[in-house]
Amino acid sequence: MKKLFVLALLVLLPTGALRGQQEPASADTEKLTNLDPSPKDADLKAGIIQLRHYWFADADKFMVYAIYLPKSFKPEDKTKKYPTIFALHGLGSSARGILHYPGFAQLAEKHGYILIAPSGHGPSGWYGSRGYRMPLSRPKNLGELSEKDVLNVLKLARRDFPLDEKRTFLLGHSMGGGGTFHLAIKDPSPWAGLAPIAPAYYGDPSTLEKIRKLPVIMVQGDKDRLVKVTRVRPLAEKMKELGMDYEYIEVKGGGHVLIAFENLPRIFEFFNKHTKP
Repeated sequence: MKKLFVLALLVLLPTGALRGQQEPASADTEKLTNLDPSPKDADLKAGIIQLRHYWFADADKFMVYAIYLPKSFKPEDKTKKYPTIFALHGLGSSARGILHYPGFAQLAEKHGYILIAPSGHGPSGWYGSRGYRMPLSRPKNLGELSEKDVLNVLKLARRDFPLDEKRTFLLGHSMGGGGTFHLAIKDPSPWAGLAPIAPAYYGDPSTLEKIRKLPVIMVQGDKDRLVKVTRVRPLAEKMKELGMDYEYIEVKGGGHVLIAFENLPRIFEFFNKHTKP
């Protein structure tokens, strides 16, 4: 029970210590342009989860993201490309938090994946899926900045890391699952497949028409109290109706948290089968 409580905190509660790391001071911010890296970032290392920062011009501050490079990563090899998962965290969590899901980095190591997690402009931006301007949000356009942050990290990752453009996937848990659907529906072109987990998606299932050609593996617990299974089943039904390449895993007795950890192996197996034409 104690272990379960700690794991739930990892997913659901704010990580206040990370907030202090999101905006490293710089005396020359006026000279920075969008996507410029922070001079305070340490050298990249393979085999560990690291935080990175880039200058987010629209937000006028440095923004954090997290990355995991497998030990097989060789920066001197300019020809090798790596399958990559962009991971969107849930409400109250963080970029580093989702990459620390039990087994996530180990599976990336086993299968040779790069993992990249944007912060989405903090713990509650919703990646634009709840609108660009949400009641009581700070800043007022938090939703817009949250969406732009993901797109910024995608752009800089394409610039700075050897991503396999035909095997770049989008995964998200809870709020991040909603963001996964939202971003892919808005522009499916970057992605080879999606993995929404307990997706807090509030769009109509008919919107899935725009991603009918994208492979999707979706995971949901039937006892989830935060994202009700009755909200998610219509999405699976629509995927079937559209004839999509999809896998729907409904975990009997499953809640909101453990289903994410326990089904990561199946998500990697699904992604391994798919390459964008």
